[in-house]
Amino acid sequence: MKTPSRKMDHLRITLLQDVEAGSTWFEYVKVVHRAAPEINMKDVNTEIEVFGKKLKAPIIVTGMTGGNENAAKINATIAEVVEELGLGMGVGSQRAAIEHPELAWTFKIAREKAPNALLIANLGAPQLLKGYGIKEIRDAIEMIDADAIAIHLNAAQEAFQPEGDLDFEGLISKLAELIDSVDKPIIIKETGAGIDYDTALMFRDIGIKAFDVSGSGGTSWVKVEMYRALEKGLEELAKAAEWMSDWGIPTAAAIAETRAAAPEATIIGSGGVRTGMDAIKALAMGADIAGLALPALKAAYRGKEELKKYLKAMMISIRAAQFLTSSPTPKDLKGKAVIYGPLKEWLIERKVYDLWLGSWRRTERI
Repeated sequence: MKTPSRKMDHLRITLLQDVEAGSTWFEYVKVVHRAAPEINMKDVNTEIEVFGKKLKAPIIVTGMTGGNENAAKINATIAEVVEELGLGMGVGSQRAAIEHPELAWTFKIAREKAPNALLIANLGAPQLLKGYGIKEIRDAIEMIDADAIAIHLNAAQEAFQPEGDLDFEGLISKLAELIDSVDKPIIIKETGAGIDYDTALMFRDIGIKAFDVSGSGGTSWVKVEMYRALEKGLEELAKAAEWMSDWGIPTAAAIAETRAAAPEATIIGSGGVRTGMDAIKALAMGADIAGLALPALKAAYRGKEELKKYLKAMMISIRAAQFLTSSPTPKDLKGKAVIYGPLKEWLIERKVYDLWLGSWRRTERI
């Protein structure tokens, strides 16, 4: 059972080791303060509707784990909290349960604990090129009665994984064949290396309407695989992974590139979102939802109350930011960011700066 064993490695390493690398570039984003907001904070509405579900705030815990008993406990804790707070969550890759049905309960527990919350199923892109099709996609969705499914892109991780799946050729055409047969929204999700303009554009052109950018600056799955390589005595692979552990597009840039390519898409801004300020900056950069993973994982490991405190603080931060920027709804936060330094230089050099600026309708100044 190689896949479940690998998932246990991943859970253990992310909880116990330093797995973060690089920068999100949120330090080059400032959200513009409105000294006279001209709104009453009690009238601020943080709710959004996404994938057919209403969230109390634009926050989700993105997919991380499943496939073993310890992962099931974490999924259960996260599910209980998002159900109570009116938020959403994703589960980790369900490949383990597709290949070993006796492990499906480690994912199903999320829906059992969160009967009303937004739940996002999860399968890896490489599996679509190795025989997975509409049946497996439907099985993953039905397993947790999901509201959407993420197809995750993890080429950087696979490149340094001892057992890596390295064939990504033909992925977009394969997904184009399947998209009309899937009756739930499909989210193209990166896993810590960020989505670029060209990739977002190609997926948009085949009908994809949702992205989770998962940029660099948070958990580095290259670095996770570095630890696994070290444990297996693969010193050369581990050294290469160490050198490239901060590979990827910083999250702030990934949000802008994806928004520029897909102005109408639903975008989850994730990758290194650690604080309420990070979440606010992600929304101001053009994300519809802020996604977080590692801090939620660590909080859930410590217990339900720790996770609840953390997420409630996030919700308070977003409400305050909407008030302080005169933004009655989360949507009104979009575009209320000033960027500078390497982030602005990147977007100009990539020729997406003007597209990003034009991707939302700015609110009229009072």
